[in-house]
Amino acid sequence: MSSVDKNEIKSSAICRRLITHPNSKFLIAPLSHKRYIKNDPLGMFIVLSNNRINITNHIYNYDVNLSPFISDKLNDMFDNKVELLRQSFETEIKSQIKHSLTTILEKLM
Repeated sequence: MSSVDKNEIKSSAICRRLITHPNSKFLIAPLSHKRYIKNDPLGMFIVLSNNRINITNHIYNYDVNLSPFISDKLNDMFDNKVELLRQSFETEIKSQIKHSLTTILEKLM
């Protein structure tokens, strides 16, 4: 494995903290496979794409190359977080089901 540069270490640590931060919001672009993290209270925005990380706020913008190993680790961490959010979302949706399809159909007649 090649040596990891200091900016890669720091930027990946920032990304990991934002992924676990309770106020972070997540988005995946299905065509470009970019992964977005937005944290309004911290004023930070991260884009993960093609072995790169872009970290932005209203003062700075860093664009850092990532080794494939670190990029894969961050992508996996991001994807696992989004999967947990999806499961929670799905559970919430299912818990709100109050009527069977038969009941709904009967109400429409």
